Amino acid sequence: MKRFTSLTLGLILASFALSPCAMAEVKIGFVNIIKVMEQAPQADAARKALEQEFSGRDAKLTTERDAIIEMERKLQTDGAIMSAAQREGLESDIARRKLEFNREREELKEDFNIRRNEELSKLQRVVYDVIVEVAKSENYDLMVTERVLYASERIDVTDKILERLRQSSGE
Repeated sequence: MKRFTSLTLGLILASFALSPCAMAEVKIGFVNIIKVMEQAPQADAARKALEQEFSGRDAKLTTERDAIIEMERKLQTDGAIMSAAQREGLESDIARRKLEFNREREELKEDFNIRRNEELSKLQRVVYDVIVEVAKSENYDLMVTERVLYASERIDVTDKILERLRQSSGE
């Protein structure tokens, strides 16, 4: 499919090259989508929101990890002088807490990835809408974002897209 798309785009551009008059009328723009996704204020806001949303759970896991490490140190240092029942109880408690810690850590990762993907999807939609808005308002015939080997500064509208995103975020 990608090969077909590249071939189709190549044929379209080649047909424009055959007609110098038509080429003068075609307005093409390029957007560095990676730069936009990294520098858009909406991306920064999403990162901060995710950090705030998950910081409490992450801090709880860090505290639990430290407690497990401390229990393991106690087992190493005091294990020889503990009774067999005490040592077995501590080992059992460590094993149980490690299992619970690992389960909670995996849950946190999964929840974070789901939310990150949701936020990324929202951001992609906003960026897409702004690109289309700029393309329509400034009469672009073609706007490309990916798999471009070279784009001159003359057709690069990345900064214009970022500026519109800043305006729409209230920055």
